[in-house]
Amino acid sequence: MTRERLISLDVFRGLTILLMTIVNNPGDWGNVYPPLLHAEWHGCTLTDLVFPFFIFIMGVAVPLAMPDKIYDKNTFNKILVRSLRMLCLGIFFNYFSKIQLFGLDGIPLLIGRLIITVAVGYALMGSFSSKVKNILAFSILIIYLFLAYSGIEAYHDVRLPGVLQRIAIVYFLVSLLYLKTSQKTQIITGIVLLLGYWAIMTLIPVPGIGEANLEKGTNLAAWVDSVFLKGHMYRGTVTWDPEGILSTIPSIVNGIIGLLIGQILQREITKTQKATKIAIAGIILIIAGLVWNIVFPINKSIWTSSYVLYTTGLAATFLSILYYIIDIADYKKGFKPFLIWGVNPMIVFFTSQIIPQALVMIQFKNPHNPEEQINLLTYLYTFGIAPFFSNPMAASLAGALIYVGIWTFILWVFYKNKLIFKV
Repeated sequence: MTRERLISLDVFRGLTILLMTIVNNPGDWGNVYPPLLHAEWHGCTLTDLVFPFFIFIMGVAVPLAMPDKIYDKNTFNKILVRSLRMLCLGIFFNYFSKIQLFGLDGIPLLIGRLIITVAVGYALMGSFSSKVKNILAFSILIIYLFLAYSGIEAYHDVRLPGVLQRIAIVYFLVSLLYLKTSQKTQIITGIVLLLGYWAIMTLIPVPGIGEANLEKGTNLAAWVDSVFLKGHMYRGTVTWDPEGILSTIPSIVNGIIGLLIGQILQREITKTQKATKIAIAGIILIIAGLVWNIVFPINKSIWTSSYVLYTTGLAATFLSILYYIIDIADYKKGFKPFLIWGVNPMIVFFTSQIIPQALVMIQFKNPHNPEEQINLLTYLYTFGIAPFFSNPMAASLAGALIYVGIWTFILWVFYKNKLIFKV
C-alpha cells in the first residue's frame, strides 16, 4: 500500500498551527478577546482546541505514514528518534531564557543564546543518519536533565513538561499501538484509559488534601506533579503543570481516536463513505463528551475524559468537512496559505516562541521616557501598532495577525524552495 498525502489534513494542521501562533502572540496579554484565551478552569474556548487538535492530527497521520504496518528494529528506532527529537525541541523552549554564558549580558548574551538555538535546531531537525540522530537526541536530553537537577542556580526551576513534550510521548505510544495491535485493541485501550483516568481523579483521595476533587491545585494530578516535577513546572501555576504527568494519560486517547480516524481513511470504500463515517463518529464523540461533562467537567488543564471526547469529536467533524471540500469536491481555492503552514509546522513550533523571547532581550532607553528601559517587542507594539486602534483588544489582535503575516511570508519562501523541516 502506498502512502496517501491528504491535502485536507495538511490544511487542518496549518489552520491549527496558525491559530496557535495567534493565541500565543497577542500584542498585549492584558487585552485579549476571550475566545483567544484558555478557559479559566472548567469549560472550553477556541484556544483550548489547539492542543488536542494537534494530537488528533498527529494520530490521523500515523497510519497514513506507515500504511504497511511493518514493525521491526528499524521502524522502532525511527519512532523513538522522532519522539526524542520532538521532546528535546519542546524542552529547549524552556531553557532559552535560562541560558547563561560566561557572565555575558544584554546583546552579547542574546547572540550566544541564538547561536545555541541554531545549533540545537540543526541537531534536532537536520538530516543525519539514524545513528547520528539517536546520539544527538539522547545527548541533548541528558544535558537537559543534568542542568535541571545539577543544582546550578540558573536552571534549578526550568520547566520540563510542555506541549511538544506531550505530543512526543503520545506519538511514541500511539505509533507502537498502531503497529502492534488491532483496531479492537486500540478502541479497548482508549476506553480503559478514559474510564481509568475518570476513576483515578474522582475516587482516589489526594494525599495531604483529603477527598478526591477536581479543583485547581488540589486535585490528584496536581499532587503527582508536585511530587515528581517539584521545581520544574509551569511558572504560571508553580505547584502543578497543565502538561503534567497524570493528565498525559487521557491525552493518549486523543491520539488513539485520531489513529482510528486515519484507519477509516485507509479503508477500501468511497471517499464519500469515508467522510460520512468520520462525520458520524465526530458527532457521536461530541455528544458523548457533553454528556460526560455533567459529572466530569470539560477541562483542558487536567485534560478530563469529557474534554478528550468533545475535542476529538470537533476535530473529526471539522476534518470530515475539509476532506469533503478539498479531497472529494476538489475545491482547493483559498486553502493554499493554510497548506503552506501545514506542511512546515515544526519550524514554526520551534522558532515562533523563541523570537518573542529574543526581542524582549533587546532593551534600550524609552524614547518617550528616557529614564526607563523598554524592550524591542514592547516598543514595536506600543508605538508601531497600538496607536492605530481605539480598541485595545483589536490592537492586540492586530499585533498577533501581523506576526502571522510575517510567518506566512517566511513559510511561503520555504514552500517555494521546497524547504521542509522535520524531526
